[in-house]
Amino acid sequence: MTEPSQAASHLNFKDYDTVGFFDELIDEHGNPRPGTQLLTQRLDELPDEEILQRQQMAERSLFNMGITFNVYGDDQGVEKIFPFDLVPRIIAAAEWEILENGLKQRIRALNHFIDDVYHDQEIVKENIIPKFVIESASSFRPQCVGLDPPGGIWCHITGTDLVRNIDGTIHVLEDNLRCPSGVSYVLQNRHVMKRSFPWLFDASHVRPVVDYPSRLINLLENLAPAGIESPTIAVLTPGIYNSAYYEHSFLAQQMGVELVEGRDLVIRDGYVCKRTTKGFQRVDVLYRRIDDDFIDPKAFRKDSMLGVPGLMDAYKNGRVALANAPGTGIADDKVVYTYVEKMIRFYLNEEPIIPNVPTYLCFEEDDRKYVLENLDKLVVKAANEAGGYGMLVGPHSTVEEQKKFAELIIKNPRNYIAQPTLSLSRLPTNIDGKFEGRHVDLRPYILYSDDIYVLPGGLTRVALKKGSLVVNSSQGGGSKDTWVIAPAPNQQGVEPANSDVVSGNELGQANSQDQITQNQVQGQ
Repeated sequence: MTEPSQAASHLNFKDYDTVGFFDELIDEHGNPRPGTQLLTQRLDELPDEEILQRQQMAERSLFNMGITFNVYGDDQGVEKIFPFDLVPRIIAAAEWEILENGLKQRIRALNHFIDDVYHDQEIVKENIIPKFVIESASSFRPQCVGLDPPGGIWCHITGTDLVRNIDGTIHVLEDNLRCPSGVSYVLQNRHVMKRSFPWLFDASHVRPVVDYPSRLINLLENLAPAGIESPTIAVLTPGIYNSAYYEHSFLAQQMGVELVEGRDLVIRDGYVCKRTTKGFQRVDVLYRRIDDDFIDPKAFRKDSMLGVPGLMDAYKNGRVALANAPGTGIADDKVVYTYVEKMIRFYLNEEPIIPNVPTYLCFEEDDRKYVLENLDKLVVKAANEAGGYGMLVGPHSTVEEQKKFAELIIKNPRNYIAQPTLSLSRLPTNIDGKFEGRHVDLRPYILYSDDIYVLPGGLTRVALKKGSLVVNSSQGGGSKDTWVIAPAPNQQGVEPANSDVVSGNELGQANSQDQITQNQVQGQ
């Protein structure tokens, strides 16, 4: 970021150009969108130096809190600080209500699908999904056939990626039901933003996210085996080299539960126990952040050193609860994704509220022919890759890259889908002391227990590289705070400016500066 002394007067929206894209903050006429007027006005009134100072304080705060992610195979080092931009995404109450209902609808249908796949497979019998799509999915777990998770719920924690196209339509880009990550950044981004602009929160009626850890622990407590009034809960992590280890430790700390690795646990008399200095202690619920393949070397990969031998037997016998349930990854498969709209109609007898992105299935001959002839125009994705890997963005690819993907598709067509290259919506972002548009997506988080709760907002990820459509942190992306506006002023459910996710005085010096700036804005 640019130092204050170097910055020209460019951090305002008067000369901001949407360049023909749908912008989440500024419309095509250069006017703030409904609900964003207060933010744009306040930022326009602040001097550039003040905005840059706040940006630097926010970055320093995040650095001091150790908010990082790991990048595998990076020669510059494993641990990275997750970039953050101060300009938030704002979602009006009416639009959020539609998205919330659409996400609840989708997760209900996906849960029905997962349960069906591991039981009667009615959706296959009715020829809604080809049987070979299920059987050939690398994320289908035969070990889970016949499983009955508590309450019939498989996907307790979900992160669903949403994108907005140039026409303003929001689509579901993909579902993440195995070990969705990123919610810690949502909580810490909000913490930093409230410290940076406390008066703006008071005036903007932003819905809270601070209660996510308490909702998560309530969900986990409700999963406990019958008869246990005060269950012992732990977060199961692969360890410090996992890309989301910071989040694992953060959520464990916020919930007040143990963070454990597989080597800390053992099966004794059919129960999961953790080793302590006072002997073995039973564990009743595990929030697992380890993929199915690695949770139990007896049931899945025999070479796994990360899991707990015998864990699946304890789970099947109802002696421990797992969130998410093993086997949910079948719904993460990007080929299976193309059938979710049909799932909604089949299981719920409803029309989808949020549409999928139009998708070509490379195992279908006509689709494959079209994809191979238009690789320079399409986005091609491997069925089970994540983090921006295994993907070809046609318009930004080379002829050699296109040739490579053509060979991969021909060799294994079941493993690839293709989609049109969407003109993802953008948001103003501080780039070297100037607001420039950068492409964004949105990952809301859904908790499924007795009812379904959608965290208001979620993680807005931003592609910091000019022109890039890849927002993943491992590919150079950053994040922004996401503000969902409450339906009406003074209504309950508004986040107070002085509520914090974590304790500490990371931005303690900012409070006096906040008051000075607030007086300047209000003309005092």
